[in-house]
Amino acid sequence: MSTSRPKRLALLTSGGDAPGMNAVVRAAVRTALERGAEVFAIEEGYQGLVDGGERIRRMTWDSVGGILHRGGTVIGTARCSEMRGREGRLSAARNLLKERIDGLVAVGGDGTLTGADALRREWPGLLAELVEKGEATAEAARAHAHLVVVGLVGSIDNDMAGTDMTIGADTALHRIVEAVDALSSTAASHQRTFVVEVMGRDCGYLALMSALATGANWVLIPEAPPDVDDWEARMVEVLREGRRAGRRHSTVIVAEGARDRHGEPISGERVRRVLEERLRAESRVTVLGHVQRGGAPSAFDRTMGTLLGAAAVDEILGMGPDDGPCLIGIRENRVFRSPLMENVQKTRSVGEAMAAKEFDRAMELRGVGFRSSFRIFRTLVRALPHEPRPGLRPRRFAILTAGAPAPGMNTAVRVAVRLAIDRGHRAAGVRNGFEGLVRGEVEELGWMSVHGWVALGGAELGTNRTVPREEELPAIARTLEKGQIDGLLVVGGWSAYEAAHRLVAARGEHRAFRVPIVCLPAAIDNNLPGSELSIGADTALNSIVEAVDKIKQSAVAWKRCVVVEVMGRRCGYLAAMAGLATGAERVYLPEEGITLGDLQRDLDLLVSGFAQGKRLGLMIRNENASPVFTTHFLRTLFESEGRGLFDAREAILGHLQQGGNPTPFDRILATRFAARAVELLCDESVKEDPAAVYLGFEKGKLQPFPLEGFPAAVEAVEQRPREQWWTNLLPILRILAQPGPGAAA
Repeated sequence: MSTSRPKRLALLTSGGDAPGMNAVVRAAVRTALERGAEVFAIEEGYQGLVDGGERIRRMTWDSVGGILHRGGTVIGTARCSEMRGREGRLSAARNLLKERIDGLVAVGGDGTLTGADALRREWPGLLAELVEKGEATAEAARAHAHLVVVGLVGSIDNDMAGTDMTIGADTALHRIVEAVDALSSTAASHQRTFVVEVMGRDCGYLALMSALATGANWVLIPEAPPDVDDWEARMVEVLREGRRAGRRHSTVIVAEGARDRHGEPISGERVRRVLEERLRAESRVTVLGHVQRGGAPSAFDRTMGTLLGAAAVDEILGMGPDDGPCLIGIRENRVFRSPLMENVQKTRSVGEAMAAKEFDRAMELRGVGFRSSFRIFRTLVRALPHEPRPGLRPRRFAILTAGAPAPGMNTAVRVAVRLAIDRGHRAAGVRNGFEGLVRGEVEELGWMSVHGWVALGGAELGTNRTVPREEELPAIARTLEKGQIDGLLVVGGWSAYEAAHRLVAARGEHRAFRVPIVCLPAAIDNNLPGSELSIGADTALNSIVEAVDKIKQSAVAWKRCVVVEVMGRRCGYLAAMAGLATGAERVYLPEEGITLGDLQRDLDLLVSGFAQGKRLGLMIRNENASPVFTTHFLRTLFESEGRGLFDAREAILGHLQQGGNPTPFDRILATRFAARAVELLCDESVKEDPAAVYLGFEKGKLQPFPLEGFPAAVEAVEQRPREQWWTNLLPILRILAQPGPGAAA
């Protein structure tokens, strides 16, 4: 390839659309322009590549303004049978060569990615044929002798190897969970059974995770067909036992690719008939269909699409002629690069295993997270727990929620209670956090005590930010001794960790504290050490994004600058990620502060932009970004100095960020945390010197950290970890936020 000019690259979205594709398009275009490359969008996927002409469109900075919040893909997608044949790929090569494009970013499923690789492999031969036919010059062919390809997986099914999540899967999960939550209320009113059929093709991810996140009573997925021929009888018996235990309704989730062990399809209608005939209960089927892939993308899909789109461009601009095609995905909460076709083959291996009825192998290929989630679900779905193992000495574990409320706390408590009881132990709930522990507010929790908690926001056990004083520790010790507590699970935020650490420090004076103590991170601020993601942060971020979307829609009609204040205490996570997900042009963080020089530059950009036709300015400010330059000050400054070019408003989102039902992400995260916590409590409770830990997902791995090390891992005054992974994303945020004349963010 020629090195005397900037590279020209193109991007396309093909196959089924997926929410978050527009985030990819926006990030890829702006990153390419920032890097000095020319970038083209191919409209209507591979069909546009075959047709050429106006369907290969040069993109500018402004071309991708105002698309971040939109579902689907603004550059269009289509299925193109012509690309499967040589003539179609010859047309594609002709059109790319005409525009002197030698790099391609393809966003789609395995068919899209396979098509991109086929075009890359055949590229030299295709160019030779074009030269031979006189449709291209030998000079042009030499100048663009190689095509480099990067693939991103855009699919709601989450069925591709090489990435932990595919673009669009989180949003689809939102749609399913919202629908099942809504159905649950009407089902309970009439004591009905609802059968919900969800998408996913031959992958059970959406069905399994939505079942886990909604507390469904049964799930049918392709990777794990029922293990007995008369599986209907077993399903009916479990649902009947649930009714006897006090459940007013039942939910069965069916993946569209579900089959029995003989390969016969299991449809939602088939399940409904079985339930009506055998359970003799009124049943309804809801086929969610394409509503699952529609609507505005979730915060996660916006940020993931943004990061992957930017990374894809950087990857392609650094590739040489000998580099094979690359897949860019997310693994362990980091952008991850791996060979494209190797992942396509791994993905197809799952289908081959299921076709050969090697279902254990199919589950193995889906990964550890998928298998463990299925195992946890099989326990939670039970109407009643297993009988205790003979000879087991039951332990009594106390569970409390502390710190500010975080959506997902109740989910964690529910899972912990049921898994502990299923292992033959007892669970005790502590009311009102550590204050309740001081006052002895401890009560027994049974299997059905936490029924329905999976979807509830807030904290049913009650919570507060109280950290026990030195003189209150003896009272806590008496509560633990009197209640015969063998372990303590603390679900909460900063003050919860401080309180638990105080108990650990006093183990020498109080023997009752020498029990296993496990802290789960639950804080919308995402300001806890050891964990890159805390329970509740995803829900808060989605609440912010939904509110800002509405604010932007109003503001753009008025030529207005809006300063939005978000929570986070002295951690800028929510502000930074909200900036990425909403396209804010400026984010004010406590980690960086605000100076007069910052404000002068921001004001100059606003005035210049609005003078050239800009219609919207969006600034996001963390609540503690500066003690002097408050949200009200910023709004007043911008409006005063705008001098009629634009007006300004402030929006303080307040406690709506702590409210609402937890998102699917937070429910699943809480489930995984709680399952690991129960394992640790059970393992450590038999030891003479049990551990006291806080749990965290660090680089994608769930692991315990000693509570004794809590002070060394944090900035105590600022109440945040010493190392914050998300600060590495700030350069991308700043690049993409640069406003173009007349463009929305």
